[in-house]
Amino acid sequence: MTTAELGRALPGVRRLDPGLAIWIAVFAFTALCLAFSGAIPWLSSYPSSWLLPVSDWIDVGTDWFDNIFQPFFRAISWGLDTPMRGLQGFLQWLPWPAGMFLVCVLTMRAGGWRLTVFALISLLYLILVGYWHQSMNTMALVILAVPLSVVVGFFIGILAFRLPKAMPAIEAALDIMQTMPAFAYLIPLLLLFGFGPVVGLIASAIYAIPPMVRNTLLGLQRVPPAIKESGTMSGCTTRQGFWYVEVPTAMPQILVGVNQTVMAVLSVVIIASIIGGFEDIGWEVLSAMRKAQFGQSLVSGLVIALLAMLIDRISLGFAHNRPIHAKGVARWLNGRTLALALALGLAGGALLRLFAPGGGDILPRIGIFDLEGLNTGVLHIVRDYSHQLDAIKNGVLYFVMLPLRIGLLRGVTPYSWGFALTPGVIAGYVVFILAVAAFLGYRFGWQPALAVIAAGTFFFEGFVHFPWPAYLALVTTLCWRMAGWRIALFGFLSLAFMLVTGMWVPMMFTTYLCGVSVVLCLVIGGALGLWAANSDRVSTVLRPINDTLQTMPQFVFLIPALMFFQVGEFTGLIAIMLYAIVPPIRYVEHGLRNVRPDIVEAGRQMGTTPSQLLWQVKLPLAMPVVMLGVNQTIMAALSMVAIAALVGTRDLGQQVYISLENADAGQGFVSGISIALLAMISDRTIRAWVERKQPASRK
Repeated sequence: MTTAELGRALPGVRRLDPGLAIWIAVFAFTALCLAFSGAIPWLSSYPSSWLLPVSDWIDVGTDWFDNIFQPFFRAISWGLDTPMRGLQGFLQWLPWPAGMFLVCVLTMRAGGWRLTVFALISLLYLILVGYWHQSMNTMALVILAVPLSVVVGFFIGILAFRLPKAMPAIEAALDIMQTMPAFAYLIPLLLLFGFGPVVGLIASAIYAIPPMVRNTLLGLQRVPPAIKESGTMSGCTTRQGFWYVEVPTAMPQILVGVNQTVMAVLSVVIIASIIGGFEDIGWEVLSAMRKAQFGQSLVSGLVIALLAMLIDRISLGFAHNRPIHAKGVARWLNGRTLALALALGLAGGALLRLFAPGGGDILPRIGIFDLEGLNTGVLHIVRDYSHQLDAIKNGVLYFVMLPLRIGLLRGVTPYSWGFALTPGVIAGYVVFILAVAAFLGYRFGWQPALAVIAAGTFFFEGFVHFPWPAYLALVTTLCWRMAGWRIALFGFLSLAFMLVTGMWVPMMFTTYLCGVSVVLCLVIGGALGLWAANSDRVSTVLRPINDTLQTMPQFVFLIPALMFFQVGEFTGLIAIMLYAIVPPIRYVEHGLRNVRPDIVEAGRQMGTTPSQLLWQVKLPLAMPVVMLGVNQTIMAALSMVAIAALVGTRDLGQQVYISLENADAGQGFVSGISIALLAMISDRTIRAWVERKQPASRK
């Protein structure tokens, strides 16, 4: 077929696009690799003799560093242990009525009476389920970890603002800190600081630094030039202008960073409890999960969610300057009055403890919640609906997950599918994929057609057995076409690092599991976001659900998945989806609701139907925002990989746990950095594409 004939057959291809020519060459290379993978085994399985002992090199370096600097870090551990135990003791000593009064004063000032009512309900829940003391231990960790993260993050943000040339290195470090699982750096932390609550404190603080850095930098970058000039004209020196003009102007955004730092610390409290060794709410969740006490797991998990939402609302209230616009009692609680109210609360707590020593104690459980009955009820639900649950699990496993993991060639059997994969069935599958590709190529151009062919190829061959040279070529080309040669080079080197360190097969497991999760999240979450964009009522209903899902620690998502589907890859899939489904809902709704009204009105005046208006006007204009949602969904899925590994996955997260069990710092670092590199490839590629498309979408 000539180019002219191809153009007549496919309106999206009037001439041989250079991009199409590149992809044809890559697909031809992929076909050759697939054709010869049986005859050349190393195409599918990278030889172990070609691996580099990177993890061993890291172990040697870690041992050298520990031997020299361990006394210094143990001194830091001792210095942090004293205030942490002192704060724990104070919070345990403070009677619960005084604690509730102090929280209510802060909520009244930050958000008014509605937030105060929510705070009262939340704190009463902690008391009724008997988790007040454990919650106070958690708050001790948060109160100490947050200032560490805020101070370090604030000054790193200033450094990034003052030294723009250092931004790429700082941004890469932040991405690694935020995407590398905390389990990956627990081993060196344990060796340096020793076992105890301080290690959990340090791990939480490290994880929570990046949000503070990013918001500090964003706030300083958004200071209007006119305000800077007014400071200069008033006679301020450079130092005075920065601290007295720029920082106060950026303070609302910096306070948002404080809010996100608090939420980040709370999201890793269960991980901190694993190595902390003290009785906090994270330890309660973990203990209940280990004993398969799903009732206690849900109750204690809800405690963390309520604490997270409460602290989130208080910190956001102060960050958005809501106290300035407060009315009534909230407006009266300002400055000295607020300090006086807090002092009275502390004094009342001291008097209660002094004159009524048992008046502020909490009974182990008041008994309103029958947790054993809740456990029994959950088990009855699982027993009564086991056939339906197994049908859902087996359907997804056999017809979606297994083919994507090992391919149709190995996954289709008469037992699971009801028929064998004969040459005739294979030919029918090929014809079907080509027909769908031809239809999409005719209607929308060659890009969707090639995407369908690529998806069909992966579904047929499977991720785990896909030839590594072909996968390298496909990913590198995709990064190049979307984001340029620099990102393509970064992607190639990152994948090559995983290849030569022996992390290729776990990486492909991770890609397959996260890929399935992201696609399902985009389909379900995108549909919900579309619904919310067209209905204020649906948006109102979804908002608190999204807030709850976004504030819950990652471990909590394992609880319902384990309850209904036991251990296995499908359980990991459900847990990842529960955590990663919020970004597509939020970004699709936000993107569609914020399409320029004049363009929407012009589309209506041209006589478009609601369906045409959505697919041909709104969605193309909202696509940059939607793609940011896709990026956040991928990042959330990858951040959940290490947590989902607890329920039986075989990906990079499992490698992190194996290294933790063996105290192998090198393997832990290599597997953790591999997860971070996958996240960075996705983030850099999609963000570059969005930056390129956004100017066009604004025209």
